[in-house]
Amino acid sequence: MENDLPTHEIQSCRKLDFEDVDLQEINDNALPLCITDGNHGNQIFLPLAIPDDLVPKLDMEFDTEVAAKNFYQKYAKASGFGTRLSKGHKDKNSDLMLDRVFCCSREGKKPKDKRNMIVKCPRPETRCECSARMKISCRKGGKYRVVQFVAEHNHELSTPSKTHLFRSHRHLTMAHEAEIDMARSCGITPKQSIELMSKQVGGRENLGFIRDDLKNYLRSKRSIPMMQGDTGGVLEYLQGMQLEDPNFFYAIQVDEDDLITNIFWADAKMRTDFAHFGDVVCFDTTYRKHKDGRPIALFVGVNHHKQTTVFGAALLYDETILTFEWLFDTFAKAMMEKIPRTILTDQDGRMATALASQWPTTYHRLCIWHIYQNAATHLADVFKDFQNFAADFSHCIYDYENEDDFFEGWSEMLKTYGLEDKKWLKKMFDIKEKWALVYGRETFCADMTTTQRII
Repeated sequence: MENDLPTHEIQSCRKLDFEDVDLQEINDNALPLCITDGNHGNQIFLPLAIPDDLVPKLDMEFDTEVAAKNFYQKYAKASGFGTRLSKGHKDKNSDLMLDRVFCCSREGKKPKDKRNMIVKCPRPETRCECSARMKISCRKGGKYRVVQFVAEHNHELSTPSKTHLFRSHRHLTMAHEAEIDMARSCGITPKQSIELMSKQVGGRENLGFIRDDLKNYLRSKRSIPMMQGDTGGVLEYLQGMQLEDPNFFYAIQVDEDDLITNIFWADAKMRTDFAHFGDVVCFDTTYRKHKDGRPIALFVGVNHHKQTTVFGAALLYDETILTFEWLFDTFAKAMMEKIPRTILTDQDGRMATALASQWPTTYHRLCIWHIYQNAATHLADVFKDFQNFAADFSHCIYDYENEDDFFEGWSEMLKTYGLEDKKWLKKMFDIKEKWALVYGRETFCADMTTTQRII
């Protein structure tokens, strides 16, 4: 019976701002108190050195059920145990939660699995019918009040430095997910990501999640585009194409969990066309997006009739350095190790890094169309205020025959429009060899200056 369980006396009914409590003040050396029940001889464990503002008290009030849950989890993390939701009752008419019990994660006992009585590697039992709990009940006005609090456990408690390993205390916030996505896009491994994020918060115990949570998050993102059955369907299609055409080439990259990440393919005609017309290649991942967000990458050129020719295609998981390195290496293998003399791409630092690594002898030029698009973004006020700026900017790209004239024209443009301090223009000048035609007149480009020829 619940009423037979030991409870704390009423000490306070005030609302607490528990988010300001610093768990670093809790000392790991303050081990839980262990006492022996004189009547039954059972050991009882009580957490010690817990700040008073963290300890639940009878008649303590909370605005919502979630607020009560968060408070009890804060207390549990400081005390050294995990939590879970136990029983609760709802109002049948309004669906309002009338009462709820938050309990120790070792409460109750798991029923035996009758499907297989002989288990080779049984999992250790984690539940031991612990009675520690906090029960809340909804009062008039919609607030929740603590009506029962049991602090005693029948098992040893963890130290605060290890409590973060409990499932209930591990949560990936939106900020965590954004940082993980950013690290992933820069080619940082999950191990490196968690080490970096741990240093930022002063240790893994303060991070709020473990490496498995990070890997599960990445796995869930990766598995969304590949719905159930899609993987088998893709493999079946590619294998069928190769049976029909022995010169059909495809490659699939999988991650450490054997999930498909990137796919590349090129049929016999694509490979033959590249052998004849592959000196100049346009590479673009902005042409189209898969319905679930995956970039579609195309390797495109022109034939002797100036007609657009596709040399290969890829469905990518992301646009990281590692992905581009795999793709360029795979493309070269498909084309019998032949690589383009010149490649045009959009302005992407990760792509440029991968090209320099995999195809160091290929001349890398930037798509003029993308440069204009970026200029319109970074220099929108200049285009708006000065009608002649667009023409002067075009002169710097197309019209100069030698380097000295280009330098003079560029400096004059900056001075005329007061752009000496524009950071974007400074960055563009640092990579002028990749876009200014004065540096590309001796390079064969098949009259291509933009990847938009793909369209």
